[in-house]
Amino acid sequence: MTEQRTYIQGIVLNEETLCTLADICRLCGVSTETVYNMIDEGIISPQGAEPEQWCFTFVEIKRVQTAVRLQQDLRVNLPGCALALDLLEELEELRRRMQRP
Repeated sequence: MTEQRTYIQGIVLNEETLCTLADICRLCGVSTETVYNMIDEGIISPQGAEPEQWCFTFVEIKRVQTAVRLQQDLRVNLPGCALALDLLEELEELRRRMQRP
């Protein structure tokens, strides 16, 4: 009997991780047009003046991934995603405050 092995390759992201436009498209499975639209809606805000210089943080990667899930699973449009993401972050902050002694 032959032994079957599965290899998983991934990228470790932390709060200091910065990604380019191409990286965020690849990591989140979205097109550059989708990223531009998310920037226009205020979902994410890249660092840098030009698209070639843009850098995105881990927080923005997480926001894009969540927005994609909201669109796919619940059919939420981008303005609705922006609102939902802001409300989710506010809820998370309130929960953090409640846990502090």
